[in-house]
Amino acid sequence: MLYPFRFTPQLFHKIWGGHTIEKWYEHVPADYENVGEAWVMSDVEKYPTEVSNGAHAGDSLQDLLEVYMDELVGEKVYEVFGNHFPLLLKFIDATDDLSIQVHPDDEYALEHEKSLGKTEMWYVLPSKGEAAIYLGWKQQMNVSLIHAAIQDGSLADYLREYKVHEGDVAYIPSGTVHAMRKDTIVAEIQENSDITYRLYDYNRIGNDGKKRPLKLDKALKVMDFSSKTDASCMPTAPRIDGVVNLKQCPYFTANLLSPTKPIQRDYAPLDSFVAYMCVEGAATVTALDCETEDKTVAIKKGEAVLIPASLNDIRIDPQGHCKLLEIYIEL
Repeated sequence: MLYPFRFTPQLFHKIWGGHTIEKWYEHVPADYENVGEAWVMSDVEKYPTEVSNGAHAGDSLQDLLEVYMDELVGEKVYEVFGNHFPLLLKFIDATDDLSIQVHPDDEYALEHEKSLGKTEMWYVLPSKGEAAIYLGWKQQMNVSLIHAAIQDGSLADYLREYKVHEGDVAYIPSGTVHAMRKDTIVAEIQENSDITYRLYDYNRIGNDGKKRPLKLDKALKVMDFSSKTDASCMPTAPRIDGVVNLKQCPYFTANLLSPTKPIQRDYAPLDSFVAYMCVEGAATVTALDCETEDKTVAIKKGEAVLIPASLNDIRIDPQGHCKLLEIYIEL
């Protein structure tokens, strides 16, 4: 029984987290001082998200995949990824600087971590203060220079810094050294991976009273030392009642929908699931070709909905002003 699935977000306490995105959710653990991340669609082994609506309420994304397979994600997607959902969707609230870090590509991650690698995209949300990110090197780097910069605390001086604003899109291929700076809030679309190699963490003390561990040896094996990169940070503007392509890459396609009136989307040409992340306002999503009573689901800011690949005719009814990220895979 396939219909549009909404998921219960998984919230995570982070030492650098804040108090903005936690206001979007009803059930925040009492012992969380700071909510840094909300995973809204996850098939990561220890942290799967569960369906919150309809007949499959309580089932995990993994449960759905095991039952519906290619009907859920599409024939080509299932052929490549099997019973592993290919993406992880989350919101991030950084009140303090995140560590300077890098992610491996698929080849390295599969061999050394038994995981996919991590190419990702950030869509910047309204943030307080001067939001910024580090993305890629300013100059050609080498191992000795990186070691010296870590020792004297100057590593960030070698990184390109971008001041970012609502609607900016940062594309971060695996191997790109990067970091999110304080007062920055984003929606993140990434490969289904939780692999991060920290190079530098500002000598920050973790909850255990010790400096948070780095993974410099692995980071040096996977990073791009060049200043030339496919990484990018670009502004975008919404197209009212239209579609704006934010990024198309081998790992995902991401569009921005900004409906002010009901719109319909025809996914018949796709051989893929479609995910919506609500980044502003609220809407109802109806699968017009769904034959169950659960064909309509509500979505609000901070939530995600999954449209199975077997459903093609979708109507979105915005509740006032609304913005949705539309995400799928083209293989």
